Amino acid sequence: MSDAPKILIVEDDAQIAAMIGESLGEQGMFVEVAADGVAMDVKMRALDFDLVVLDVMLPGEDGFSICRRLRRGGDIPILMLTSVSSDIDRVVGLEIGADDYVTKPFVLRELTARIKGLLRRSRLASPPMESQRKRLFRFDGWRVDPIRRQVHDPSHARVAMTTHEFDLLLAFCQNAGRVLTREQLLAVTHAGLAGPIERSIDVHISRLRQKLEADPRDPMLLKTVRLGGYIFTAAVEEIDG
Repeated sequence: MSDAPKILIVEDDAQIAAMIGESLGEQGMFVEVAADGVAMDVKMRALDFDLVVLDVMLPGEDGFSICRRLRRGGDIPILMLTSVSSDIDRVVGLEIGADDYVTKPFVLRELTARIKGLLRRSRLASPPMESQRKRLFRFDGWRVDPIRRQVHDPSHARVAMTTHEFDLLLAFCQNAGRVLTREQLLAVTHAGLAGPIERSIDVHISRLRQKLEADPRDPMLLKTVRLGGYIFTAAVEEIDG
């Protein structure tokens, strides 16, 4: 179990939770289930999970509120489940920090693939850190660590990033000064899985600006290119860690 991805399913429908848990277990993952936010908190205090599958409609505290709370406390990947097929709900989920969004009823194979994709992009299965050459990106006092997937601001404080936010920032650091289209960003981050490409990418860009820019309404680092996409204007250097 120590090497297996640890997944917490927060779902009050016992049948759905069991179905998901069985599917993930067959893929070699360790699964725990919580029926509400209170039970989730208990389990998260007892174990460090690698990903949370979070239902929106829960008794007591709803999934959106729980997602906000989880995101304030860290950068664990969050995949939200909902019975509501609405672009508005999908965008809200992304805006509050969800990494992906699946609408019920869903195909188990697709849900499992989404979870494995999020785990892969969070570098859960990456080679041991000591076996990799440590390189960092630096710009305007910020530091981006691609291996630990950590971001530190000019005051050296760690800034929590969702999986997609980090992937976007890394793509911009690797392509500073180049215009990247939404389609290119989608290919890098798979950030459009939860809805239309334009809306999904734009939501993640907006959240990234909130964390990087002094004034997100007048961005200086991450600029929009009309009919083009986005460009990262910072002078980025790659340094030894």
